[in-house]
Amino acid sequence: MSTVIMPTSTDTSASFTHGNAPLADGETMTDNNPILAYHAMIDLPNTAQQNAAATTPAYVTPPYVLWFRNFAPYINTHRGKTFVIMFNGEAVNHDNFSHLIHDFALLHSLGIKLVLVHGARPQIDANLAENHIETPMADDVRITTKEAMPYILKAVGSIRLQIEAQLSMGLANSPMYGSRIDAISGNFVTARPYGIRNGIDYQFTGEVRAIDAEAIHNNLIHDHVVILGSMGYSATGEVFNLLAEDVALQAAISLKADKLIFLGEQTGIYKDGTHLLKEMIPHEVTRFLRDVPENSEIARFLRAASDACQYGIHRTHIISYAKDGALLEELFTRDGSGTLISHDPYEEIRRADIDDVVGLIELLEPLEEQGILVRRSRERLESDIENFSVIERDGMVLGCAALYPLNDQAAEVACVAVHPDYRNGSRGADLIAFLEQQARSRGIHELYVLTTRTAHWFVEHGFMEVPAESLPADRYAFYDNTRNSKVLKKVL
Repeated sequence: MSTVIMPTSTDTSASFTHGNAPLADGETMTDNNPILAYHAMIDLPNTAQQNAAATTPAYVTPPYVLWFRNFAPYINTHRGKTFVIMFNGEAVNHDNFSHLIHDFALLHSLGIKLVLVHGARPQIDANLAENHIETPMADDVRITTKEAMPYILKAVGSIRLQIEAQLSMGLANSPMYGSRIDAISGNFVTARPYGIRNGIDYQFTGEVRAIDAEAIHNNLIHDHVVILGSMGYSATGEVFNLLAEDVALQAAISLKADKLIFLGEQTGIYKDGTHLLKEMIPHEVTRFLRDVPENSEIARFLRAASDACQYGIHRTHIISYAKDGALLEELFTRDGSGTLISHDPYEEIRRADIDDVVGLIELLEPLEEQGILVRRSRERLESDIENFSVIERDGMVLGCAALYPLNDQAAEVACVAVHPDYRNGSRGADLIAFLEQQARSRGIHELYVLTTRTAHWFVEHGFMEVPAESLPADRYAFYDNTRNSKVLKKVL
């Protein structure tokens, strides 16, 4: 990625007030609608048409058009990638499961390679209860007896058949119309006994020994959706009951998956029971696990996510199976719908503090000497530090960006810079996304940037060039004509 930089005027310390945003081109409702235009022609005389055109409100782009345009870059990002998606038996029983199936089909149609891993605990419980068979639990792990195994196999098999049937739907009045999905399942999972732990013999409960990654890959490249259940097979021909979370984790590791996704009851991970954590890194997961029940669904997901990070899975997502559209929202919008656990525990984006001033000086000085950025004194940085955000890795400032509020509706993005050794990633884009989150949390709806050299980069990230006069009035009063910076705007 090219250098991401953002020059600012020589004075950004003044207080600014908001000016009106420029109006869109005066396009009438009939300009892009031939049906409305036709009725206007046959129902109105020429003079009336002219008067109507003068009073017809400007055409407003439908929200779904804007949504699809924002959606498109993620299609390119995800195409050809491998996602392992795990959902439990409760998800299969939920009313929203049919919508999830449609969303799986949509992901497949967009070129994403899918491995679906399902649990079956409530279905197993129902089968066992119906046949008056008890299987005690120890540490939230079922002790699987020989007597229970046929009923467990029946429950797991019925879910697999249900998924395959729903993926095969192609009715004209359904979202699956026109799709053809080949779902594949098989003996991809090798298992071994869970063994005797704390004096308890878990019998036919097992754990994953190996995943046949080559066989799964061969199916994925032939455009098949692979389905894995919570069962594994031993070299001696025995069948073992497994934890679905463990199957999903080991499959993701073996396949070197691009994403591991857990669909659970909760929307994501909540701090203090109310605040949804949009992102976590492994050491935050470790701290969080101290305060949640060890055998809860969230604890199982988080332990698997932490392990996935250690084995190179770049992104693990925890989202809700009950919220319609949550999977698509998580994958195709910047803010997502649940919690993302990042693979890199050593790098984070955060608000800057006074201890970062030295690192900021070292990062910015070369760009200031080249005239790319306006020079800032140490005192200026110290006074403006609350506006800055930084990317830090092992105590080193790798990148920075500043957000200067112009008023209660608009803000200016400034001083975006990334260390030369770290410009081959997405750090510039990540900084912009972080500032956008801050802006939204403050109720800010418009972002402006002024730049002399990197306008194209900002356009690629959703900004649009506008006249300098579009700046809020007080900010425009301080526009430096000698720099002749281009002004770009993004509506959040």
